[in-house]
Parts: sequence; structure tokens; C-alpha cells
Amino acid sequence: MSEKRFGSIEAGGTKFVCAVGNEQFEILEISIFPTEAPKKTMKQVEEFFSQYPVDALSIGTFGPVDIDHTSLTYGEILASPKKAWQGFNFIQSVKEWFSDPVFLTTDVNSSAYGEYVMGSAKMVDSCVYVTVGTGIGAGVIQNNQFVGGTTHLEIGHGLVHRHEEDLAFAGVCPYHGGSCFEGVAAGPSIEKRTGISGEELPKDHPVWKIEAYYLAQLAYDLRVNFAPAKIIFGGGVINEQLMEKVREQFEAINAGYVTVPELNGFIVASTFEDNASATIGNFALAKKILMESKKA
Repeated sequence: MSEKRFGSIEAGGTKFVCAVGNEQFEILEISIFPTEAPKKTMKQVEEFFSQYPVDALSIGTFGPVDIDHTSLTYGEILASPKKAWQGFNFIQSVKEWFSDPVFLTTDVNSSAYGEYVMGSAKMVDSCVYVTVGTGIGAGVIQNNQFVGGTTHLEIGHGLVHRHEEDLAFAGVCPYHGGSCFEGVAAGPSIEKRTGISGEELPKDHPVWKIEAYYLAQLAYDLRVNFAPAKIIFGGGVINEQLMEKVREQFEAINAGYVTVPELNGFIVASTFEDNASATIGNFALAKKILMESKKA
């Protein structure tokens, strides 16, 4: 029996990452190209997988997107800031050239699943993955299932308590200004304050104290709402020095109230490089849907 191959499409706001993996979720082939108009971008996707065939495929996409597989518009990009993609349906587009099983979820859910099967959350039954980059998003997993109702979670747009030294900053969220986590803690907010991207900002810059305060609030909210075994932070803004500050701030905010594991193992940075957690997660989700299709 030949080994199965699984496909991953990580559809980001600025780039697409297409990859093929084996049953051990090792990356065998990969292609990265800019996110352009849907027709041009999806043509590149089709060409990649025609060259490297797979048995099942999983898509982790930017949003907002309809991820309800019972919905008539399952796979459709909704009110995205990327105007050209509004109303585009990933599932329908892929099924024009791919007849095997296809699964779709958000990019952060894909990353969360990658952490769950092979990353920092491999040995636990629940986790939250938070990405902090151009935006802030999170995926929650409990007992091998994503947590969510009618649509995906929008944790990055939860309300935030402002740091006393940051009250004059207006925030960058086009909807909530400085009232939500994304408005004050995503990558663009750091660059707006300092003129330097978070990836290039010196680790001793005072803005990191403010960033840690906001991410610690987010971690506390996640603990009291979902009680995960692990909270994992990833994305371009995250570094280990920042995680140390987040743990310190979390301890102060918690004030001994909720029980948590030892913080060095509870609030952690992703161990995957180049956000490979999303690719690995997609391989695992593709394998899962292939197995489910055979049972049907």
C-alpha cells in the first residue's frame, strides 16, 4: 500500500504557503507566493498540486470566513478587508480541480491543531493558540475538537483594559480603535508607536512592558473562559523575552485567584519556525478528514 500524501494551503493576507506532507507530517514539497487576486492566486495553487498530487487537502485561511461545514456558504470569505476576496469561496474553487476530501478552517485553527498534534500541546487534551502579528487571532481545541459556535472565534477583538502609560495611543483597529487587543497589541500598533516593527525593535524597549500587559490580559481571559492546559503564542511579534514579561504580568493580574500550572510550561511560545504549525496542522486535518470519509 502506497503512503498517503496530504496537502496544506495556508492562505494568508500577504502570502500563500502550499505544501505536501507524508503520513509523519514531514514537509516534502513547499511553495510560497504572494496573495494576489483570487483567480491568479488559485491558479498557482492548482498548478502546485497538479505537480504534487495529494489524497486529501486542508485549507487554513485568513478571515472572516464561513467555517460551518453544514452551511450553504461553507468556505466563503465574508467581510474581509481584502475586498477582492469578499464572496470568494475556497471550497468551490478547489473542488473545480480536486475531487478528494477537502477541509477548511481558519489559519489560527490550523496552527492550533499543529501545536496539538506535534507541538507544545502534544501531551495535553486542550490548548489555545494565539497568533500576534498583523492581527491577533486564536484557535481553541478541546478533546480533538475546535471550540466555536456559528462561526470562528474573534478573540483578538475582545475588549482590553488600557495600560496607564498607553492611554494617549489611539490604537490601530479600524473598528475599535484602541478598545480591543488587536488595536493595541498587534504588530502594526507597535510600529505605530515606535516607527519600528516588532521583529526589529530592541528587546529592552519600554513598549514591550505595555505589550506584555495586554498579552497577559488576553492570556488571563483565555484561562478563565476556556481553562486550557496550555496557552501558546506565535507570530512575528513573539519572542522569549516577551513571554517572560507576559508570565510576570499574568501572575500579577491573576493575583492568586485561578489555579494554573507552572507558568513556564503553561504560557509558552511556539516551538515551530516560520509558522510551520499551520502547515503541520493542515496535514493532520487532511488526514483526519480522509479517514472520516472512508468511514462514511
